[in-house]
Amino acid sequence: MPLSEQEQRLLEEMERSLYHNDADFVATVGTHRGRPNVRTVVIGILIGVFGIAVIVTGVVLRLPILGIAGFVIMFVGVLMAISSPRRGAASPAPAEPAARQRASFMDRMNERWDKRQDGHDE
Repeated sequence: MPLSEQEQRLLEEMERSLYHNDADFVATVGTHRGRPNVRTVVIGILIGVFGIAVIVTGVVLRLPILGIAGFVIMFVGVLMAISSPRRGAASPAPAEPAARQRASFMDRMNERWDKRQDGHDE
């Protein structure tokens, strides 16, 4: 079900407020991920395949410890293949010229809350 225009505007305003008020959080969990390193992905896949081979060998030889070691090797390979690239510096938050001209959504909500607590109705 698509959002109404008012809901879209509210969502965009909340996103701008998040970018403005908590840039560190946005940089940490933002959707802008770096390009994956092909070399790391290929090495991770190869390690994962090697881990599967060790698991199969452990099953054929009936050595549970070898199967467990193969699982750990496979798990490390998969983690290496799907891990995001490391970034040295956090990416800057997008510029917001309109946010400086008017108060953010959260600022307005805080002002409304303060007015209600002081006994002033809107």
